[in-house]
Amino acid sequence: MTFNWRELLYVSFIFLLVGLVGTVLFMTVFEMPVYGEVTNPTNNYLMQRYVDMGVEESGGFNYVTNILLDYRGYDTLLETTVIFTAVMSIIIVWGAQGGKDD
Repeated sequence: MTFNWRELLYVSFIFLLVGLVGTVLFMTVFEMPVYGEVTNPTNNYLMQRYVDMGVEESGGFNYVTNILLDYRGYDTLLETTVIFTAVMSIIIVWGAQGGKDD
């Protein structure tokens, strides 16, 4: 029976990597502000700016539409592109598998 140093090193590296990633994630969660608190930095200026300047900056009268299409337009476009790409990939894979059975 031989002792496999390579396997031990590999398993040790995996445990170390998982431990480091877990530590970073836990530290990140503990540094986050309390959810829903009014004094959080994200709740201080954005909402008021959207309400005050939304009609002037985007030209629309619906606040939700202004936020989605004007302020978050690129983000929404990229999310739609990712979903479209995922759906097309699934369709292509299913089509390729279906062609083998014929």
